[in-house]
Amino acid sequence: MDVQRIMEHLPHRYPFLLVDRVVEIEGTKRLVGIKNVTMNEPQFTGHFPVKPIMPGVLIIEALAQCTGLLAMESQPEEVPENSIYYFVGIDKARFKRVVVPGDQLRMEVEFIKSKRSIWVFSAKATVDGELAASAEIMCTAREI
Repeated sequence: MDVQRIMEHLPHRYPFLLVDRVVEIEGTKRLVGIKNVTMNEPQFTGHFPVKPIMPGVLIIEALAQCTGLLAMESQPEEVPENSIYYFVGIDKARFKRVVVPGDQLRMEVEFIKSKRSIWVFSAKATVDGELAASAEIMCTAREI
């Protein structure tokens, strides 16, 4: 899935669209997305000027965007066109490695379960095979 297809599913745009490409999708179960981290991104002017580091909250947001792509691409009947996919919760968030400009963030999300229109996903972000962050992410779709 290229960035054009991603933008058909997600309402986010620069500088908040945090998924550049989807490289794997397994039905309703799993999705792998890529984020190329570049020095040109606005967060690096202030986080931190002497040593740019991608904020952990943006890594989690990128993972949440991947869960939205998995839901919207694999279950369009569950996420109607006139709805927005909301990030509603996070558990077990852990940060293991800093992410810096020049890194390629590989984000893998896996569907765990759904209950009362809340979907739960296991998510992890890696750089060069090394774990950068992981979390359990909860999301839901709501009509606009």
